[in-house]
Amino acid sequence: MNIARAIKLLGLIVGVVFLNIVVLSPGLLGVDIGGANVLETAFGVTLLFISLLVVLYGSYSSLFRLPVVTPVKDIKTHEDYIEALSHFRNEKVFKKDVSLALDQLERIAKKKETLLDVLLQRFDPAELSYKKFISVIYEVEKLFYLNIRGILNKLSVFDASEFSTFASVQRPTQFSKKLIQEKTDLYNEYLAYVAGYLGANEEILLKLDKLLLEISLLGSTDYKDVEEMPCMQEIDALIKQTKFYKQ
Repeated sequence: MNIARAIKLLGLIVGVVFLNIVVLSPGLLGVDIGGANVLETAFGVTLLFISLLVVLYGSYSSLFRLPVVTPVKDIKTHEDYIEALSHFRNEKVFKKDVSLALDQLERIAKKKETLLDVLLQRFDPAELSYKKFISVIYEVEKLFYLNIRGILNKLSVFDASEFSTFASVQRPTQFSKKLIQEKTDLYNEYLAYVAGYLGANEEILLKLDKLLLEISLLGSTDYKDVEEMPCMQEIDALIKQTKFYKQ
């Protein structure tokens, strides 16, 4: 159970307990169970029964029910990407890759925030240089999320259970060497695609670090145009050479 679900469950339990205290406490509403008033008793027992059902259902939903997976095409926000990746974090085959992708998402959010803060300290938002920096940052961010989307597309069609069955010690001996090799090549292709997207995003993160350093050194440089900055040129080339960018 993730932290968000734990917090929701805790909030549900606290809310139910608070409601029962308000209704059943003598100093508040003071509904008396077992007293002379039959309606009060019936109401109190019903409240307790419904409270139990609510807590049980909430616990089941938080602990056992699988979360609804958002289709990749409907993923829009940074939080959507985190939630979508988290769905695959316990799959053994891609566990390390998903963990790295989640770490990359956290890092790009921090780097973007730092870059925007530094730019606001050095430039006026109305300046052309500021607008050029912002444009490049947002464009490379789009590329970063396209790579994450590529990872999710591969994870969503990869059958981890079939891979585990195939990779078991006993089963492959039942297949021909040619079939084993073809299946192995196919699985390795999935792994290579995911590794490629992760590597591309790591390169993006590195270039953003370089860009941050170059911006911090602007006072000691003599660029007539920010587009002449080495890292700006590298990022621009990276965007243009990526065939997935127009998707």
